[in-house]
Amino acid sequence: MVFTVQGETGLDARLNVRLPQNELDTIREDAELAGLSMSELVRRRYFGRPIIANADAVMLRELRRIGGLLKHIHNESDGAYSTLSSAALIEVRNYIKKLSAN
Repeated sequence: MVFTVQGETGLDARLNVRLPQNELDTIREDAELAGLSMSELVRRRYFGRPIIANADAVMLRELRRIGGLLKHIHNESDGAYSTLSSAALIEVRNYIKKLSAN
């Protein structure tokens, strides 16, 4: 993993923490899912910053793409499927909100 300077001063201090192996495994898995280092994951959790898993970010992009396609279908069909496309867009929007809240 490539380390980058964060903030004005960078990361210039270290904290060693002892914990059981199962907790370390959980942190490692969560960091992998989020595409973050374990250190970054712990910092974000402690300071209340958002953590979005890579899978969720990919899903959000795909849902937005689907929403755009539904809008395109609605516009191209002059609203012939407006009831169906409206219901589908509402479901897509609700799922995007649900993913964004996590």
